[in-house]
Amino acid sequence: MLKNRHLVGWLQAAPLTVILLAFLVLPIAAIVTVSFWEATEWSIIPAFSFENYAFLFGSEVTGRVFLATFQYAAIAWAATLTIGFTVAYFLAFHVRSLTMQIALFLLCTIPFWTSNIIRMISWIPFLGRNGIANQALMDLGLTDQPVEWLLYSDFAVILAFVHLYTLFMVVPIFNTMMRIDRSLIEAARDNGATGFQILRHVIVPLTKPGIMIGTIFVVTLVMGDFITVRFMSGSQRANVGRLISNDIALLAYPSAAATAVVLLCTVLITIAIMLRFVDIRKEL
Repeated sequence: MLKNRHLVGWLQAAPLTVILLAFLVLPIAAIVTVSFWEATEWSIIPAFSFENYAFLFGSEVTGRVFLATFQYAAIAWAATLTIGFTVAYFLAFHVRSLTMQIALFLLCTIPFWTSNIIRMISWIPFLGRNGIANQALMDLGLTDQPVEWLLYSDFAVILAFVHLYTLFMVVPIFNTMMRIDRSLIEAARDNGATGFQILRHVIVPLTKPGIMIGTIFVVTLVMGDFITVRFMSGSQRANVGRLISNDIALLAYPSAAATAVVLLCTVLITIAIMLRFVDIRKEL
């Protein structure tokens, strides 16, 4: 009887196992394999070599690009966390009606009914030299001429990242806050805790799993995004995703694969470090 149960369990897990092997493990294994191949201007040589990794770690340009990628991820994370935590806190603790909570939450999702490209490009006429933002600044007398750094700059890239990925921070934080036992907040208030003390010692610690899930979403998405950097910087900035995209466009697949492997390892190490501090399995 026990053997039959084990057999049924293996049979139930088999379809998911096959899917993971076919669409996750094998593609990653193929990328890792190709990353050790050699390439010339005319051909790809399936020979084992560390040439791609040696060039990757020895290039000063690559170092600057990785640093820029980390900076984008850190700034976007800080901005999305601030906005996401504020929105989630307002929805969870200041909106009493469940119907209103759902309505306001759905309102936050409206921009996501369109594609990322459309939402990103919509900032270009707003931030442009003759756009709405510059026109408003000049009408208010805050500047005599258009501000150049609003578009095709790091500011525009970060703004687009925050716009695109804030909801990925709002959803897990809001979900965690809704699970907080309100009696804990009442107990803290009855014991004389101020609003800030309740926030710091009760709400934030209990919201850490949601914050960590949102952080994983935002950091991984920002570090792998290349199209946003390309359009919003006017091709004047680069991140690791753009390096991979450029190598693929040049048919330099081994170099692109090596960069992808390093990026994947970096993201996995970052996630592993974060999981050391918070057990997100409570939220899964």
